[in-house]
Amino acid sequence: MADPRIIKVELDEATILRRNADIEQERRVAIFDLIEDNFFKPLRDMGDGYAGPYHLSISVAEGRLILDIHREDGTPHEILVLGLGRFRRPVKDYFAICDSYYQAIRKASAAEIETIDMARRGVHNEGAELLMERLDGKVEVDFATARRLFTLICVLHIKT
Repeated sequence: MADPRIIKVELDEATILRRNADIEQERRVAIFDLIEDNFFKPLRDMGDGYAGPYHLSISVAEGRLILDIHREDGTPHEILVLGLGRFRRPVKDYFAICDSYYQAIRKASAAEIETIDMARRGVHNEGAELLMERLDGKVEVDFATARRLFTLICVLHIKT
């Protein structure tokens, strides 16, 4: 019986060098939402017909995104390694707009917050589309899943 979804997600805590309350909240919400509703279907045929659910560990090492996919019982399924060069700009843009958004919600007008939030969603959507493109032929995901995974990729990129 196919169950193409993530039921557990872990981030490499050693990769996350800086945390603040806003980033921690983004991480918690992204993980919660991801577990609640996602579509994640690795496309490589492993020969035994396994089709989910999956545990996913996400880390960054040597400029690469590592998606370590395990089966429900914890046995390895596959490891995907993606270059992160094309993510640098979207991640940088996402954090810049998020910083503006967090500052705005503390002191800006509702119209200013809405404008910044629209820009934030746009950058977030671009990052999700890029992730879907990079996963093409490897893992099928829906747009909402890609958005949540992009958020988690951003969390792993915090360096200062």
